[in-house]
Amino acid sequence: MKTVTVYDIAKEAGVSVATVSRVLNNTAPVKPATRERIQNLINKHQFQPNALARSLIKKVTGMIGIILPDITNPFFPEVLAGLEQEARNKGYTFFLCDTGSSNQDSKEQYRRESQYFNILLEKQVDGIIVIGGRIDLQHCSREMAKEVAEVSKRVPVVLINGNLPGAKFHRVIIDEVEGGTKVTNHLLGLGHRDIAFIGGYIHMSNTVKRIDGFRSAMERAGVPVREDWVITGGFSVEKGKRMMNELLAKEGTRPTAVVCANDLTAIGVIKAAFKSGIRVPEELSVIGIDDVPLAANVIPELTTLSLKCLELGRTAANVLHGLITKSGRVPELTTLQPELVIRESTASPART
Repeated sequence: MKTVTVYDIAKEAGVSVATVSRVLNNTAPVKPATRERIQNLINKHQFQPNALARSLIKKVTGMIGIILPDITNPFFPEVLAGLEQEARNKGYTFFLCDTGSSNQDSKEQYRRESQYFNILLEKQVDGIIVIGGRIDLQHCSREMAKEVAEVSKRVPVVLINGNLPGAKFHRVIIDEVEGGTKVTNHLLGLGHRDIAFIGGYIHMSNTVKRIDGFRSAMERAGVPVREDWVITGGFSVEKGKRMMNELLAKEGTRPTAVVCANDLTAIGVIKAAFKSGIRVPEELSVIGIDDVPLAANVIPELTTLSLKCLELGRTAANVLHGLITKSGRVPELTTLQPELVIRESTASPART
């Protein structure tokens, strides 16, 4: 069977190819009778416009690339949901590139990031959004940063919650320092003074900023930070359990509250406390950061900090769309403020 082209539609309708194109793309007025005749032929032949051909004409493909480090971490799907909603509303589809950092060493993760940048450029995407990975490093190498800067010269690039040295990027971020301050102030306001911090990686900027907020709040309250109670080493439930057990193994006073680097770590802390016979929140208050869906569905329900995941994704999609379409001035930095979500895992410290 012969493939019907736009030229065939135009010839049968007795109009120009440009007129058919205007009907297909709704880019200019066409007489109602002519539009109906063309539309009837499109339906008759079940004609599907060639996306590649249209992209050559418009100089856009309608596709964007998204690079993230771990789709199994519930934070990233939440951001992705907001991003996908807004991108779809604007007519985009996307390539999702997961570097799988939870199962691989960091060198392999960054190598895969580089591969994905090249693949996305080959696919001629209109723009790229990057979440996590090298942009979250406290000290990213100049070579890795330069690679992203070179990509940004060819297509618009937007970073979510991260940055790279040596170049200017459009970024959408949550105020991580303010987040660390807010969760700590919540515990201080309840009367806690023996507060630990658990989770994250010290080589990652998000962890460093959250700890900076924690320290700042403690300092302003005149409460000393016990350095042996600041324990880093991961973002997972299992790592949370391990770090909490390490904390409980220390001699002397036990903390009455724990600030966790994210919700998964907090769930691990609660599990370790339960297995040690420590009641949450009666004997130990636990607070997380992220507000992933699981936070409201554990027992006790987790007090946490919302990082506005859906809004982060939607905002990043809008920023990228503005860069692609060159529709007005697009701010280089967009900062969202986190929001405290109080549930059941925090309470005033028990009186002795």
